[in-house]
Amino acid sequence: MTSLSETIIFFHDYKKIEIKPGITILKAAIRANVHLAHKCGGRGACLTCKVKVDDPTAVSPPTNSERQKLGSALLQQGMRLGCQAKIIKSLKVEIPEDPLKAVIRKQLAKQKEDQENF
Repeated sequence: MTSLSETIIFFHDYKKIEIKPGITILKAAIRANVHLAHKCGGRGACLTCKVKVDDPTAVSPPTNSERQKLGSALLQQGMRLGCQAKIIKSLKVEIPEDPLKAVIRKQLAKQKEDQENF
């Protein structure tokens, strides 16, 4: 039996929201004012809304299209498309850092460390 509301916790933003089961992680993120990139309007075409869920059974099973786009390796790691994964029960969601932003962040941290050691 599904409860009337479920708790979604977004890591990194430390935001927690109560939502009704059946909405997508993307819609929950928007309601919680959590930035989750999405360029295709939630159609599962752009792959920019990838998230990692702590419990794969807390969301709907991946569609065939989502399986093809993410591949079995990412699905096994708990990765899902936020626009496709519908929430079934409470879960924790991690939004991976954009790879380009990660490179820039690491470079800036190294520069700061170099300046402090100079």
